[in-house]
Amino acid sequence: MTRVGMVIRFCMLGLAWGSSFLMMKLAVGGLSPGQVVLGRLGLGALTLCLLLVLTRRAWPRHPKLWLHLAVTAGIGCVLPFLLFAWAAERIPSGLSSVLNSGTPLATAVVTAVALRQEKVTLRKASGIVIGAVGILVVLSPWRFYSAGAIDLWGQLACLGAVLCFGIVFSYTKKYVSAYGADPIGVPAVQMLLAALMMLVLAPFIATGPVSITVPVIIGMLLLGIVSTGLAYVWNFQIIAQWGATAASTVAYITPLVGVALGALVLREEISWNQIIGAGVVIGGIVLGQSGSGALQQTLVMKKEAAK
Repeated sequence: MTRVGMVIRFCMLGLAWGSSFLMMKLAVGGLSPGQVVLGRLGLGALTLCLLLVLTRRAWPRHPKLWLHLAVTAGIGCVLPFLLFAWAAERIPSGLSSVLNSGTPLATAVVTAVALRQEKVTLRKASGIVIGAVGILVVLSPWRFYSAGAIDLWGQLACLGAVLCFGIVFSYTKKYVSAYGADPIGVPAVQMLLAALMMLVLAPFIATGPVSITVPVIIGMLLLGIVSTGLAYVWNFQIIAQWGATAASTVAYITPLVGVALGALVLREEISWNQIIGAGVVIGGIVLGQSGSGALQQTLVMKKEAAK
């Protein structure tokens, strides 16, 4: 695939995932978090399976690959989707997208420390520390006991989801990309397994009243088909070609999209600490990746996008 084509997919992925926070906010207006995730995964799996059949591509057949995809389905889909949907009931969608900008930091930590795929240099360690400070600024601990404080547990749920994404980015690069399987077949199996997992959990966590409205329908369709189905095809392609850390820099785009949509559609207010904190997080990411192939690829992407 050409570099320009990958840049286009990267931008589309940023738009899809950035808008997902608004879609979740709309969906939880009539559904429980569990019901949102069940619908999201079901629509995503249906979209990918239809795409696989219509394009006459082969299903992944290696048994070990299916086992690895079961891991990525649980850690990269079911758990973080539940955490983000639960947080959508408690905090603004724009704030969720800002907290999601910590994904490259989580990916860098997991890649370097847990999976030992990259060395922890002084520059990278400094970037991680600065990024952590930025996340602390976003969380604004000085407001926890004030009347206008934003729900702490909702923010921590987002950070838990971010950690899941960091794990799955690195895991996918190390254990899934090596098989060289079909770029549609892999996310199709992953989403199908995730939907089946959620179906098993549904009687326990996807109960409650349902209120179907136009915003709920629009939110669920876009969330399931675009932000989950098509987005995971683009994500797998980017990880396979650029690597886990470079692919995770899509989090540069998601807070911009999420904050803008939250403000325009839902009239959400963004506080000064969220803006400054997001800037510090991105600064930490840039510092931690400067001089690495990941940053060079990001700079190339920006140059190509500007042409």
